[in-house]
Amino acid sequence: MNSAVPVTPEPFSTDEAQRVRAIWSDLDLPGIVDVHTHFMPRPVMDKVWAYFDSVGPLVGREWPITYRADEDVRVSTLRDFGVRAYSSLVYPHKPNMAEWLNGWAHDFAAGHDDCLHTATFYPEESAHTYVSRAIQAGTQVFKCHIQVGDFSPTDSLLDGVWSQIADSQVPVIIHCGSGPAPGTFTGPEPIRELLHRFPSLPLIVAHMGMPEYTAFLDLALEYPNVHLDTTMAFTDFAEEDAPFPADYLPRLADAGEKILFGSDFPNIPYGYTHALEALIRLDLGADWLRDVFYRNGSRLFGIG
Repeated sequence: MNSAVPVTPEPFSTDEAQRVRAIWSDLDLPGIVDVHTHFMPRPVMDKVWAYFDSVGPLVGREWPITYRADEDVRVSTLRDFGVRAYSSLVYPHKPNMAEWLNGWAHDFAAGHDDCLHTATFYPEESAHTYVSRAIQAGTQVFKCHIQVGDFSPTDSLLDGVWSQIADSQVPVIIHCGSGPAPGTFTGPEPIRELLHRFPSLPLIVAHMGMPEYTAFLDLALEYPNVHLDTTMAFTDFAEEDAPFPADYLPRLADAGEKILFGSDFPNIPYGYTHALEALIRLDLGADWLRDVFYRNGSRLFGIG
């Protein structure tokens, strides 16, 4: 398979969809499982986009939203790409928000059978109760955003949440790395403390733990239920400021069954094709790519 990165096709174009489909077809896969995509209530998505529109001074460069479009167009685009399953990752930044987001995400998944039923939580007295309801309602994946929420994952208000998640084994995609900017509670040490208390937690560390790649990769190799998602990692955009250490590539190969493809669609400053090609150019082999693009996510989420 040619590992050269081609010129990125225009977003939303037939050419782009054909290129994405060619990548997974060449690997004899039935499509892609993308664990890290965002669908949110429109007022919330508008605020997220406004944040990225203004984030230039924070990250030192512009962050254009490549797939800024109406919700139905975004859904259709993922389907045109051959994405077999995706998520509607929502996350609160204040109390009394998570349960409302969970209701919206539940309805979204009910109307889109290729979307993983997604939920979220925040450290508050009601968290134990609404997380219990979400699990009983069929939630397949939780989203936890340590940086945006500005809370510690070891907050005692979350003890009942983590114990339920450990018991149910519903995976949690957790943004806990310090990229694109460090937060009060980001970094590997709070997660190491959390896993010490709840060693069976099914965590998916978003963005490969960027920029603390090595520490989070070590945690994934140490704890059987910890995974990593590739969201934005290895792309030109990420490599400019937070390059993955070349001497850790062999350990990346060893962790092949622990790594899931994630794109951050639609909030990425480049084309979807580039996220796939960035993994291809790591030159870790076709079987590694099959695991990352489809098989690991299919196994974890029971996708036929």
